[in-house]
Amino acid sequence: MITESQVEEVLSQVMDPELGRDLVELGMIRDIRIEDSEVRFTIALTTLDYTFQNQLLSQAKAAVSALDGVQKVEIELAEMSPQERRRAFAKAQPAQEASSPLAQKLNDVKHVIAVMSGKGGVGKSLVSSLLAVALRREGQEVGVLDADITGPSIPKMFGIHGHPVANPLGILPVKSSLDIKVMSINLLLPSEDDAVVWRGPLISGAIKQFWEEVIWGRLDTLVVDLPPGTSDASLTVMQSMPLSGIVLVTSPQALAGMVVRKAAKMTQHLGIPILGVVENMSYFAAPDTGKRYDIFGPSHARETATQLGVPFLGQLPLDPQIAELSDEGRIEEYAAEAFIPIAQALAKTAPAARRPPPLQQ
Repeated sequence: MITESQVEEVLSQVMDPELGRDLVELGMIRDIRIEDSEVRFTIALTTLDYTFQNQLLSQAKAAVSALDGVQKVEIELAEMSPQERRRAFAKAQPAQEASSPLAQKLNDVKHVIAVMSGKGGVGKSLVSSLLAVALRREGQEVGVLDADITGPSIPKMFGIHGHPVANPLGILPVKSSLDIKVMSINLLLPSEDDAVVWRGPLISGAIKQFWEEVIWGRLDTLVVDLPPGTSDASLTVMQSMPLSGIVLVTSPQALAGMVVRKAAKMTQHLGIPILGVVENMSYFAAPDTGKRYDIFGPSHARETATQLGVPFLGQLPLDPQIAELSDEGRIEEYAAEAFIPIAQALAKTAPAARRPPPLQQ
């Protein structure tokens, strides 16, 4: 005869990987029901978006299934109330074992690619968005961290208007229609038209929070949309996040090439790999004839990449459909044939995320 105490005993051997205590001690086991050889019970998670949910379910089911006489195990999921969460966290590991934010313990991000430009207006946020979409279409789990605090545009392009949800573990990013996880200051403002009038330290602090306190979970790639230029916001990302590398965005004008070289020198000075150069607004292809027109003059991007000793990843055309879809929050619908090989190349060559070396004076 299977008893409730037997079920509780084996479940007390299953540990919550984030809180470091067993499920029974944390009060996560509810409503144990036993009918002949079948056992049913509920696991109350700290959040239903818990990263280790499948791991816990698998271990709990295996533990109960190992009891003599058990032939079937069914587990339901519930979410703890705020009071239950507080009690669970009070029983968790000592504070000295959790010196880093709890969200960091839940995150497993393989690659972090920052997209940078020397100046505004060259399509850096567009490249960030298209890169995220293309990688998602390749089957990757993808997130976008909008580090352009004073000029955020990522939520608008993805058509995201919801607010992130915070819980004791951290902040949950908002998901797009393709399940791309997005975090941006615009998602935290009362209105998307509100201005962020902050000085450098506040901007840098917000960027660090977006990395350290957001529950990104398991991601193949996190795309970071940097603000234009070489300000302290970009420096914060390069010095505080484990980057795989930087993608530089430029446009055909010689001036844009000159400014992107400045950004490249900053990146190289900090010891961050440059994964390649992308040229946006390279040409316009007439829809009726297919003839290409160099609206902004001849391309200098390949020459710039050669001077920097980095790969030239490709060119993106001027396409009115991009502006239309971006304005309507439907960037995920853009086919982006020209971007597919760029994303595939980055997926193959981007190294694992790593901490930047100390800044050399």
